Amino acid sequence: MKVKTVVLASLMSALFVTGACAAELKVGYVNTQRIFRDAPAAQKAAKKLEGEFAKRDQDLQRMAKQLQGLQENLEKNSVTMAESERRTKEKEFGELSREFQRRQREFREDLNLRQNEENAAVIEKANKAIKQIAEAEKFDLILQDVVWVSPRLDVTERVIKALSEAK
Repeated sequence: MKVKTVVLASLMSALFVTGACAAELKVGYVNTQRIFRDAPAAQKAAKKLEGEFAKRDQDLQRMAKQLQGLQENLEKNSVTMAESERRTKEKEFGELSREFQRRQREFREDLNLRQNEENAAVIEKANKAIKQIAEAEKFDLILQDVVWVSPRLDVTERVIKALSEAK
């Protein structure tokens, strides 16, 4: 973070020192969060992931309901159950709970991995579109991830449009 700040401060001071040249500098900004939210490639990737992980998600939801049912049964009937039956049910609940946690953890890890892969593909396409826009419109600098930017510098909509056309 400090490196970005130093680089940006150096760039800005260089711009102020050059005076006349700074007036000719053409700067743009791209909002990557909007690209991930609005670009057709990002929306397509999200739907793809949703379809890819829907069955596992449903299985986890079923398992969670089963766990909840076992827990409620234990709480409700543990006083009236025989000691051996109660221990058996508690053991079954514990095993199912561990299995559920293991599957849930694997699901999250797999989903995160796939999201990162899909996001990388979207970013790669976006970077190509940004480069084409920068060259075509003669931008000197296009920034991402800034604290604040004037809306007149925002070229995100042009990048999203370019990604839409590139399908």
